[in-house]
Amino acid sequence: MADVHSKETRSYNMSRIRGKHTKPEILVRKFLFSRGFRFRLHVKDLPGKPDIVLPRYKTAIFIHGCFWHGHEGCRYYTIPKTRTAWWVDKISRNTVNDMKAAAALTEKDWKILIIWECGLKKQTLTENLKQLEHDILSGHAP
Repeated sequence: MADVHSKETRSYNMSRIRGKHTKPEILVRKFLFSRGFRFRLHVKDLPGKPDIVLPRYKTAIFIHGCFWHGHEGCRYYTIPKTRTAWWVDKISRNTVNDMKAAAALTEKDWKILIIWECGLKKQTLTENLKQLEHDILSGHAP
């Protein structure tokens, strides 16, 4: 099946996708800051370069895009119909890297919290952010 966009349009669209400072990330950061949490961003010397690190709570927060990290059962995770094998491989590599980073952080006694992009939609935003705060303070990972 051919792509619905020209090569130039597809290239432009893909170039606009950010890996850092995404809208879901900024939403979570604003919430945490407003609740008095202080954090570091994209810490390079921790496995997986967590999106948000709360050193005081020894907690690493990853904010995953449902498509890019293969959120099973999510309406935002659909495999493209073009270059399907390449996309399946790409997303499965991301998933494997996520698991390796989580295992390495757990080994170093870090708490890992994962926020999915779909959990930050209007219908569930408040509930999920309150749960995040609870998980940070309680010591229990979801």
